[in-house]
Amino acid sequence: MGKVFAVGVGPGSHDCVTEIVKKIIVDADIIVGYEYTLETISNLVRDKKVHTITMEDQEKTYQQIKKDLGEKVLVVPFTGDVNFSESEVVDRLIEIFGDVEIIPGISSIQVASSKAKVPIDKSKVITMHVSTSIEEKKLELQKAIIDGFNVILVPRPWPKDPKKHFMPSEIAKYLKQSGFETSKMKVHVFEALTTEDETGFEGMVEQLEGKEFSDLSVMVFDQVTLESYINFE
Repeated sequence: MGKVFAVGVGPGSHDCVTEIVKKIIVDADIIVGYEYTLETISNLVRDKKVHTITMEDQEKTYQQIKKDLGEKVLVVPFTGDVNFSESEVVDRLIEIFGDVEIIPGISSIQVASSKAKVPIDKSKVITMHVSTSIEEKKLELQKAIIDGFNVILVPRPWPKDPKKHFMPSEIAKYLKQSGFETSKMKVHVFEALTTEDETGFEGMVEQLEGKEFSDLSVMVFDQVTLESYINFE
């Protein structure tokens, strides 16, 4: 069987695709990815066999490619870092193809952390972007806030099912209902990071109620004060 790569291509800008990932894509025979992800690497795949997939038809596409792969090189690109918030799909690729080489990329989590000036090593990183239950993750969010951590969070867009839709507005309402003083909680919401459409919100969690944000959103709850080494003997 040929070679299979799962690679991270960054949040959206061509400039955020690492050199090693560029080389793997250029050397590939087949590319399979979601529409937005493929747009990120459109300048690298012009002469490739490209399959645009959705959550609904990806399984059928992977199975067909497995039959015809032979000695070819397949690359499956993921927005951001393939090691974050993509485990369900990566696990399935491993089940189908066996040996899958994973190459990391720049995550929107890293970019959001930098823009908010909120260090990852003082934060809890939580993704709600999964198809399984997020009830435990909601409790994890509560505990992280109570314990005084920053939180870098990827919401869950699910417009077809309001019960599963858990975007900034729903998160703000959930925290208020859980007893948090959301009028005093500082938060950033970044959309479409590194792209021409990038936007940012900075304010209090309470202000998010009723606001609409895109699928490409990252939230940062800012709770930790600056702590320079100069304050220590």
